[in-house]
Amino acid sequence: MSEEKRKYPRIKAPKSVVAAWQAGIERGVAYVENIALGGMLLRTKTPIPLRSLVVLLLDMPVGQVRGRAIVRRHENKQTGVQIIAMDPEDRARLQRQLQELAAAA
Repeated sequence: MSEEKRKYPRIKAPKSVVAAWQAGIERGVAYVENIALGGMLLRTKTPIPLRSLVVLLLDMPVGQVRGRAIVRRHENKQTGVQIIAMDPEDRARLQRQLQELAAAA
């Protein structure tokens, strides 16, 4: 996906940010490379099938953030997902974390 198509700017995630994910019966844990309100890039050992619905649980400095996403692309052991659903409280936590990361950059 090209930069122009992104609705939200991506921010490099701290090395400590991990995402637990589940797609169907498959489960895993991945490091988050970069993140935005609209999606993220995960470092995965095995690719999650394209167009899979993924349940995410992010462990971030501001607390846990839960959401649902769709796999949009694969590239060099990385999986790009688009966030499609998130509770307002989780979205607020994610937004607060992104603001803190942007201010620190």
